[in-house]
Amino acid sequence: MSLAAGSAVALLQGSANAQAPVHDAIPYGQSRLGISDDDRDGTLYVPQSYTPGVPMPVMMMLHGFGGTGDGVRSMFPLAEEFGVIIIAPESRGLTWGRSIPGFDADVRYLGPAYRHVAGLLDLDDSHVALGGISDGAGYALSMGLAYGNSFNYLIVFAGGQLIPFRPQGKPKIFIAHGVDDAQMPIDLTARKYAPALKADGYDVTYHEYDGGHRVPAAEIRAAFQWFVGHDPRTP
Repeated sequence: MSLAAGSAVALLQGSANAQAPVHDAIPYGQSRLGISDDDRDGTLYVPQSYTPGVPMPVMMMLHGFGGTGDGVRSMFPLAEEFGVIIIAPESRGLTWGRSIPGFDADVRYLGPAYRHVAGLLDLDDSHVALGGISDGAGYALSMGLAYGNSFNYLIVFAGGQLIPFRPQGKPKIFIAHGVDDAQMPIDLTARKYAPALKADGYDVTYHEYDGGHRVPAAEIRAAFQWFVGHDPRTP
């Protein structure tokens, strides 16, 4: 089932976005998602270039181990530059659960988070990405393949193990991984699943970079360029 299926989720009472009709209260810039009653909620970023009625690409980005939605704020200037809405939900625990792939509490949170934002903003359903960093990247790849009819782009920064589960659709995939990554060794992760995904018919853009687990800014920029279709060789 598509993550966008069904009616949009009503705004929670007391949310900063619930004070006026939606197009009179666009949450430009950084704000909390406002869909969870506990401390684990998420972050939303809306570029100043967003115009009601004009669909904009959207990227759901998953943080690493022990992180929060605010942990992807370094991407917000790129979201402004390239015109991309960012949804950064927070895992239900310290990181993204994989005990029952496709049915865990985290994947059940991603759907409402997406529908909530779809009720606020006009999203371009031809440019919907699921991505992540470290643990979040491995989870994004596993769940993105399982929900490939909902996410048509996947972005994997220094990701962990791929856990196959009921693949659907054929999303395009961007993978960037450090050759000296000690936390997620490249020979056990990206160098195994990138060629396997290509062999299965996926369109995979694969980058290796010098260094460890930290993802260089140039690789993050390249992923945004890839997602919106900009040629990185041009300004």
